[in-house]
Amino acid sequence: MLGRTLGVPLAWFPRLLSATPEARADVTLSPYGLHWEALDEDISVPALMAEVPGMAAE
Repeated sequence: MLGRTLGVPLAWFPRLLSATPEARADVTLSPYGLHWEALDEDISVPALMAEVPGMAAE
């Protein structure tokens, strides 16, 4: 399998940190990154690759 696994501290994303596990699991993947509709949270792939705390998708 090709790919990359990324891991960053949940504390970098306060909305996700304070959300329930069920709310965190309700995520969609887009060409730009990860999106949590109910939490109004977006995390861009470039932000994850750069490992920049709190950098959201634009």
